[in-house]
Order: sequence, then C-alpha cells, then structure tokens
Amino acid sequence: MPKWIKIVLKVIGALVAVVIVAFVGITMYIVFNKEKVLKMMTTALNKNLNGTLTVGKLDPTFFRGFPGVSVTLKDVVIKDAQWNVHHHTLLDAKDFDVSVNAAALFHGSVQINKIDINDASIDLFTDSTGYSNTSVFKSKPKDKNAPKDTSSSSTQIKRFTLNNVNFVVDDRKAYKLFKFEVQDVDGRMEYPSTGWHAYIDLKTLVKSFAFNTRQGSFMKGKQLYGKFDITYNEPAKLITVAPEVLNIGEAAFTIGGKFNLAKPDVDFVLNIVNDKILWTTASHLLSPNISKSLDMFNIDEPIAVTCDIAGSFGGGGDPSIFVTANVKDNVVTIPGNKIENCSFKGIFSNNYVNGKGFNDDNSVIKLYHFNGTYKQVPFTIDTAFINNLNVPVATGIFKSHFDIAKLNHAIGDDDLRFTKGYADLKLAYKADLVNFKISKPKLAGTISVKNADVSYVPRNLNFKNTAFTIKFAKDDLLLNGIRLQTGNSVVFMEGRVNNFLNLYYTAPEKILLSWQVRSPQLHLAEFLGFLNSRQPAEPVKSAAGRKTNINSALSVAFEKGRAEIHLRVDKVYYKNFLATDATADFLMADNAIKVNNVSVKHAGGSLKLNGNFIQSGAVNDFTVNTKIDNVNTSGFFAAFNNFGMQNFTSKNLTGFLSAQAHLTGKINSVGNIVPRSLKGLVTVDLKKGSLLNFTPITSVGKFAFPFRDLKNIKFENLNMKFDVDGDKINISPMQINSSVLNMDVAGVYSMSHGTNIALDIPLRNPKGDTAIVDQAEKNKKRMKGIVLHILAADGDDGKIKIKWNKNRDKKDDKDKKGNDNNTSEEKGSE
Repeated sequence: MPKWIKIVLKVIGALVAVVIVAFVGITMYIVFNKEKVLKMMTTALNKNLNGTLTVGKLDPTFFRGFPGVSVTLKDVVIKDAQWNVHHHTLLDAKDFDVSVNAAALFHGSVQINKIDINDASIDLFTDSTGYSNTSVFKSKPKDKNAPKDTSSSSTQIKRFTLNNVNFVVDDRKAYKLFKFEVQDVDGRMEYPSTGWHAYIDLKTLVKSFAFNTRQGSFMKGKQLYGKFDITYNEPAKLITVAPEVLNIGEAAFTIGGKFNLAKPDVDFVLNIVNDKILWTTASHLLSPNISKSLDMFNIDEPIAVTCDIAGSFGGGGDPSIFVTANVKDNVVTIPGNKIENCSFKGIFSNNYVNGKGFNDDNSVIKLYHFNGTYKQVPFTIDTAFINNLNVPVATGIFKSHFDIAKLNHAIGDDDLRFTKGYADLKLAYKADLVNFKISKPKLAGTISVKNADVSYVPRNLNFKNTAFTIKFAKDDLLLNGIRLQTGNSVVFMEGRVNNFLNLYYTAPEKILLSWQVRSPQLHLAEFLGFLNSRQPAEPVKSAAGRKTNINSALSVAFEKGRAEIHLRVDKVYYKNFLATDATADFLMADNAIKVNNVSVKHAGGSLKLNGNFIQSGAVNDFTVNTKIDNVNTSGFFAAFNNFGMQNFTSKNLTGFLSAQAHLTGKINSVGNIVPRSLKGLVTVDLKKGSLLNFTPITSVGKFAFPFRDLKNIKFENLNMKFDVDGDKINISPMQINSSVLNMDVAGVYSMSHGTNIALDIPLRNPKGDTAIVDQAEKNKKRMKGIVLHILAADGDDGKIKIKWNKNRDKKDDKDKKGNDNNTSEEKGSE
C-alpha cells in the first residue's frame, strides 16, 4: 500500500474519531444538562409568543440527528393568552422530535435542523368576534427599558415530518372549517435569500374542507396524497404552489395555487385540472349544495375539467368557483332521459354578476355549442344558460332539422305517430326549472313540418302530406299554414291558443284552441274517429321498463283541452249525402262536441243545425235541432238513408220539404244511427208533393178505388207532425188532400213491429172540388158520402196488412151518443 494512502486513511480515521468523540461529548452534555438545554429551547421558542409553550420533558436520541444532536420533547403544548376563554389548544403533541445544530449549543443558541411531530393535534381557532388563537405567534411589544438581547437563534427548519396529526382550522366568524387527519407528511426546506422553498410529500384524509359550513364540505371523506413544491417570497409575502399531481380519492388532479400573506385574510387562488374524470367523481368532491344539483345529471365517459377557486381564509361566504368542462361524443343523462352523441363546452361560475357575491343565487351554468341526439332526434343549442341554482332559470336557442319519424321516440307514439316528413326547429326559450322540470316557459321562434304523414292514434285518424308551422309569440301559440289530407279530404287550417305556455304546464284542460278551417271537399266518413271516445294506444316502454312520459302534458292538452273550430267547406260528403257551401262552428271539450250554426245547401234547399255529441265509447249520444228549408224530398231521404225506414223510402215521395226537428239519439262509431234510439218531435211541410207506389195506399186502391191512379198521388201542401219514440213514429192526426183522394191519417208507424195507422178515406172523388173557391165549403164536402175506415197494421208474417178499422165504427157510435146526451142535457138546463 502506498505511503500517501496510509496517511490519508489515518487522517480520515482521526477526523471520524474526533467527530464521534465530539458527538458523544455533546450528547453527554445534554444528558447531564437536560434541564438547562430544555430551558434554553423553551426560552428560545417562547420569545415571540403571546401565550405559553410548555414541554413535559426532554430526552436525547442518539444518532437520529447525526452529526447534529436530536432531542425528543414529550407533551409539547402551545396555548394562547385567551385559552381559558375558548379552550382550543393550538398544539398538543405527545411526541415532538427536534434535531438541533450541535455546534450552536456550545455558543448558547439553538438552531433547529429538523422537527418530527407525532400523535399531535393542531387546532387553529377563530371565534365569532374574529379573535384567533394564532395570535400566540404575534410579536410581543418590546420594552424600551429591557436589556438588549444579544443572543442569536436560527428559526430555519431544514426538515420536518408529521405522523398521525389532526389538523383543524375552525373559523366561527367566517363559517369555515378545515379538518385533516394527517397520516404522513415529509418536508424539506431550503432558504434562498428571498424567503424559503419547501418540498412536501403529503398523505391525509379530509374530514372537512368547508369554505361555508352552512353549505357543507368539499372533498369530505376523501384521501389526499401527492407532492407539493411550495415557494415563499418574503418581500411579496406570497406563497406559490407549483402545479403538481395530487390524488384526491380515486382521481388524480394537477393542482397549483398562490396564497397572498400580505393581506390580513390571506387571499388564495387554486387551479385544479383533470383531463379525464367521471362526472360522478367530480360531483362528489364538491359541497352538498352543488353536488345535489349535479347528481341529477350524469355523463357516462370521462371528461376534461378545470377549476379555479379564489377566496380568502378570512371573511364569510364561499370562494369564487369557476369550472370549465369539455364533453365530446358522450352520453348525458338528464332527469328521466338521455342525450346521446353529446358534445359541448360547459362553464360553471358562482359569480355570474360581479358584486352580488359567490353563492347559489348568483351562480350560472353556461353551455356552448351543445350538440346531441335526444330519442334519435338531433339538435343543437348555440348557447344555453341556467341561472340561479336556488331558483333555476334556463335560457338558450334551440335548433334542429330531422326526419320527423324520429320524433316518435322522443314523445312516444301514444297520441301522435309520424311515419314520413321532416321538421325544422328554431326556438329561443326561457323557463324556470322547478326540481329540474320546465315551468313557466317563454318561447319565441318557429317549428316547421313538411310532407309529413301522421296518425292521431286515440281517434284512429290518419293524415298524409301534412304541413304546418308553429310559431311562439310571447305566451301565445300560432299554428299557420296547416295542410291536412286524409283519404279524399283536404283541409287547410289556421289556429291560435292564447296564453298557451302558461296553461300547458299549469292547467292544460283550460287550453282553448281556436281554428279557422277551410276545405274544397270534406268526406265526413273519414273523420268518424272524432265520434269515438279517446282510446289510448298500448303504453310504449323504455329500455328500463318505464313508460315514456315526456308527452304527458301534451296528452292532457290533447284530451282535456278545448278546440273551437270555425269551418268553411265548399263540398261536404257523407255516404249518399252531398252538401255545398257548408259553414259550421264546433266546440270540442273533453269527450263532447258542441255543434253550432251549421248551414249547408243540399238538394236544392238548405239545412241548418245545432246540436251536441257526447262521446262515451262505441255508441255516442247526440242531440240535434235542425231546420230544413225547401229541399228536394226524394234526394233528402236518399241522402239520409231513408232515416232507417224500410217501407217508406225516397222512391215513395217527391216534392219540396221544409221541416223542423228536435231529436235525441245514439250514433255508432261508423256513423250509423243506432236502431230504436231516436226520440223527439218532427214537423214537416211538404209542397208540390207526390206519393209514389206507397203500399198501404195502393193496397186499398185495389178494391176501393180501382179506377183511380193511387200510384201517383199529388198534393199541393201537406202538413205533418211526428213524435219519434225509438223505432216508432207517432203520427199526429193530419189531413191529406190530393188529386186522387182525401184522407185523414193518424197512428203509429214502426220501423220494426207495431205499425198501427188509421186511415179515413172518403170514396168520393175530390177531383170535382177543385172548382170550389170557399175553403170552408171545400172542407165541409171533403168527408161527404161513404167513408172507408181502414187500418194499416202488422200482420202475422210481419208485413203491413190492410183491414177494416172496426174499432173506429164503435168509437164513432160512442162519440155520436155522447153528442146526443150532451144535447139533451143542454135542453134540460134551458
């Protein structure tokens, strides 16, 4: 071995020996001077305290701080001067290890290189008046007469660790509460000329992180672990936290910030970034007042989020919170529904209007370039705002262009079912959100539908090539340019609902839809669905098994709302019925239709009608009041299918008919009058009429009037009155004066069984009476001569049979005898 190496080793060995001897010597010094050293340390630490620092005992720990000297302080307690009032101990450490500079001890000073705190509680308390126990660290006023302190003591701490430390910041004045269960903190300090620099590894459990205890805590119950790079600039009084990854619960955030110690309340700014976080994870990190609203929504895939929090540790209220989120091709869940293929940029701020505070009332959610698909319906929202989370108000502009058949998935096809066409929407909206459901909406804009085929399912009505424009003007709803076609009917409509937006959500049954309807031709048989009561379709189930209910208010509006229809039609068809120049007013409410001012031209005359239809199922009740003026009788009977009569049809009667009728009855779903349901009174005036081939008359003529033409009986004027009761028509006594014979008719005509008509027919030919001008003389001669009393009644085979009316002879004798008795009584009284 070279000689110089031996010399070097001897020197190193000597130096090590010297160090060891010195270390042992210092340690022995501490062991034999514990009280003195403890007094030196507590004196140094108490110099600038407005309170007391006490240490239970001091023990040296060999080699832990080598080459320095380590001591363990037991039961270290720091109390401020007001502890007896509030009883919050600033520091209570069971085990407080301090590594000091050994050389400094020989000069009578203490320099702390490292502090290890174990099993401790740190409680920074501020009462409701603003007094804080941290005032223990404020400098005491200097006594001008006190001797000058010439000792020196370094307050620089090179290393520190915390294990099992409960750290609390409890500010009762500002309603702030921060509580941490610190499991492990390892810090390293450097001291450049401008201040200090700290590198910290942290692992802690958040028990409370409440900027406003009335609103709840952020990150409650979450585990925090990560690194911090912290710099303090002494001249600027500014602490800067460089961006580092901090794990909060199961999410990793990049967090940086600044703390301004130059201000008494210590202002701070934190910047938090996570490029890939789940919505529910982010929501559960926020305070309950925010998360309770956010939890009503969800976003399936992770999103990119940034959050800026700015505030102070003094004063009351929440800090300023500004959050941005970028969503791309995601699935967004809203209450009860989902939006797919969703992309947008979102912003949340609790400082919508500067100067109104950081709170829910001043909060806003902004959505930019919102694109998505709802129930297969694509849409865009350029900008949407939701203001005031306490009483939310949503505003925005909604746009969409889509195949209207996709709308079936959005509204359900219980009421409306689209199979063809497309829709364009552009709506500006403003609405209150009560429990995140739309209330008191205000809309402006249009919805246009073209070339659509649509079915109104509850009434089995189908329309093709439909077009319409819906316009929202303030609270009113305007329906313009509507074209409906079903079968051979084409209808053009203009509609209006006043105060629609308020009534739709609050009282849809009060909606009154006013229609102006015109049509070149209308086939009523194609609209018989309106005679049926509403028959709901089978419920459409969602994938989760729940009934689609977004159109519940729409269904109520359709079913319970009222429609006022003013109809003008060039031609109206119904089976054999044809009318022209038709006008009518309808009021449709619930399951009832009120018909007013119906007027049509038909069979050379006119018809007017008023009535009601009550929809109760397959069979519906109706009441009609009608007036017929000078219609062609044959055509009129044929148009109405002879009113259900089998033996008296349009072929049996000609002339011009005027009539009035009040009828009640029932009509079925295909538009036919239910047999035996009609009841009411009918009066008829028939002019220039002919009775053709009417069996009851021609049957009499075979033996009574063989030389007269009873197949064509003409008469100038015939007045009739009928009381309709089910399948029976009660014929009030009437006189028939014709070209062939005269007769008196009364009785019952039955559409089934029970016909019993009495006919009094004089044999004399009335042909010779045409020259008589005096009507009284004509009436006197009318029943002269032989009179046949005939009875037209049902036979055993169900056909009408003609026979003598024997009861008529007895009645005549009784009437004659009664008249004779009356004459005798009158003479006796004289």
